[in-house]
Amino acid sequence: MAKGENLADTIRMLDAYANAIVIRHSLEGAAKFATEVAESPVINAGDGSQNHPTQAMLDLYTIWREFKVIDGLSIGILGDLKYARVVNSLVQALSYYKVRLHLISPELLRPRQELIEFMNSRGMKYDWTDDPYNVIGDLDVLYVVRIQRERFPDPMEYEKVRGAYRVTPKLIERGKPSLIILHPLPRVDEVDFAVDNMPQARYFRQAGLGVPLRMALLKLVLAGDRS
Repeated sequence: MAKGENLADTIRMLDAYANAIVIRHSLEGAAKFATEVAESPVINAGDGSQNHPTQAMLDLYTIWREFKVIDGLSIGILGDLKYARVVNSLVQALSYYKVRLHLISPELLRPRQELIEFMNSRGMKYDWTDDPYNVIGDLDVLYVVRIQRERFPDPMEYEKVRGAYRVTPKLIERGKPSLIILHPLPRVDEVDFAVDNMPQARYFRQAGLGVPLRMALLKLVLAGDRS
């Protein structure tokens, strides 16, 4: 890319070298475009601000490992609900389960209209608030999303919401003893470092589970399920 090679040629070259292509790209639709060029299977590892499907798979797997169930849980998603691609993929994945969603964000970062329409079309139960204290006591899972400067088209818009939330022990102590805190990482300052030592913190374990999850995905893509 630094030499000016177009994406189609890059994909064709990778296709000649590899059995599978894993692509993360800043442009929305890049992964879909790659599937139209490559003969090898393509895995979307992050697509602009639209989708991050393997992260959503990991999120569901982590929740299931913790609770042995997903149906019936109350799940809060806190932070950038407008530009964070993990939010789109997670909500889409959760639409296959009977959960209650609590969406928590500043007014400027409320979910996009297309995501609202998707949740309505799937009959999902959800609400929105700008204050996590309003819902923390109801949650089984608090999923924290970084407010991502690089996703904002207008730097001034970012400055208005920068540092809007900080998950602290004081907030977590208002929740259920069984509450777990997830985060796709990296974090900046939205989760206080003091939370790391609390039993509710699961984000580093969540990251570690990404290894077997993606190993399994590669096996399915490359060899099928032969177990």
